[in-house]
Amino acid sequence: MADDGDSSSGPVDTSGGQGASDESDGLSLGGMLLNISILAVIVAIVFVVYRRWVRRIGADAAQGSEAASLPKMRRRDFSLEQLGEYDGLQNPRILMAVNNKVFDVTTGKKFYGKEGPYGIFAGRDASRGLATFCLEKDALRDEYDDLSDLNAVQMESVREWEMQFMEKYDYVGRLLKPGDEPSEYTDEEDVKDHLKHD
Repeated sequence: MADDGDSSSGPVDTSGGQGASDESDGLSLGGMLLNISILAVIVAIVFVVYRRWVRRIGADAAQGSEAASLPKMRRRDFSLEQLGEYDGLQNPRILMAVNNKVFDVTTGKKFYGKEGPYGIFAGRDASRGLATFCLEKDALRDEYDDLSDLNAVQMESVREWEMQFMEKYDYVGRLLKPGDEPSEYTDEEDVKDHLKHD
């Protein structure tokens, strides 16, 4: 007998097409549960990330408001020992020296505070570390550093850092060499300097 294409050689579905529908209903219910589970996990992750972000913003705002609540510092000169008192731990204010100029970097606490990437410089003369791009304690000296052994490129780097600090932070005075006497600043000079930076 010749095959005319009308006969089927495979299994015959006697359920009236219901079997395929039951399978797709089972898969769609399982797929829907899987999708809901994935969505719940994503929502939970987003919620946790959002809470951490809000806490971090709150902490940053608190640090910024703490710095803003401090009055502007009167102009004065510092010895290395006096500068060391302003490391953000002994005193909430953070000062650092660059090229014999002392700056109030309290508003940059996230950079110069204890946990900041440049926290090593808080309350210190940062000139050598900035000039050599070294953030190790070995790059800093405990006595006055005249920077006389730095090469021309390193001294230029110190001057560039000084310019950046002059633009961004309040200049509060000079770093004194041993034997130097502090300058007497008038209230007029102090007010004029603060107005220039505001």
